[in-house]
Amino acid sequence: MCLPQLFEIKVFKEKHHSWFINQSVQSGGLLHFATPMDPLFLLLHYLIKAGKQGKFQPLDQVVVDDMFPNCILLLKLPELEKSLRHVTEEKEIGKKKYYKYSKEKTLKWLEKKVNQTMAALKTNHINVGARVQSAAFFGRHQISGDKEEDYIRYAHGLISDYIPKELSDDLSKYLKLPEPSASLPNPPSKKVKLSDEPVEAREDYTKFNTKDLKTEKKNSKMTAAQKALAKVDKTGMKSIDSFFGAKNKKKVGKI
Repeated sequence: MCLPQLFEIKVFKEKHHSWFINQSVQSGGLLHFATPMDPLFLLLHYLIKAGKQGKFQPLDQVVVDDMFPNCILLLKLPELEKSLRHVTEEKEIGKKKYYKYSKEKTLKWLEKKVNQTMAALKTNHINVGARVQSAAFFGRHQISGDKEEDYIRYAHGLISDYIPKELSDDLSKYLKLPEPSASLPNPPSKKVKLSDEPVEAREDYTKFNTKDLKTEKKNSKMTAAQKALAKVDKTGMKSIDSFFGAKNKKKVGKI
């Protein structure tokens, strides 16, 4: 019989994804990752909330949630009481145990989690530096520019995904993490930046003469020969129409 255990389930889903199983294709293509999880990360929320009252309480009165009544199942996990000593102070009265949240113990426990995460990152050659280089293009031995501070900061960020923001800030101070340095400026984007602010024209286009615009539009359709002819000085020259218009009128008069 397997003992109950807590797992974190993550689902990988793509819009178009299927599985080939034997000779068939199964639609859906969901991929589930199950990772064992320390139940203390879930209990911290209830312990911190109850700890604000400043008194020892039995665990079944601490882990109470109207929105998630099944949280009581966490208390049935094996070895839970032994784990609670990492984040609580404990008293036993009449064979019944009472607990109170301890911030000092919790920070020491979280520091161990950060160190364990750092060790896993180094063992698996995970690049965590600010100037990340892809392992697909560089060998593992080439990517060695990560500093100890980079590993601590990265591990702290991973652990912070499972604890409240206030506790994450306290852990950062406890680890003596310096403030992150300003990142290098990004190169200017070639794309037009979208903004909620109204776009203003840099020039007043209403000052242009509509006649000039029509002339420019007309000249843009002229051939090279027409443009050259347009530059010829026509002073004293008669229009071609003048050679035909008068004769045509006389002919009309004789009929």
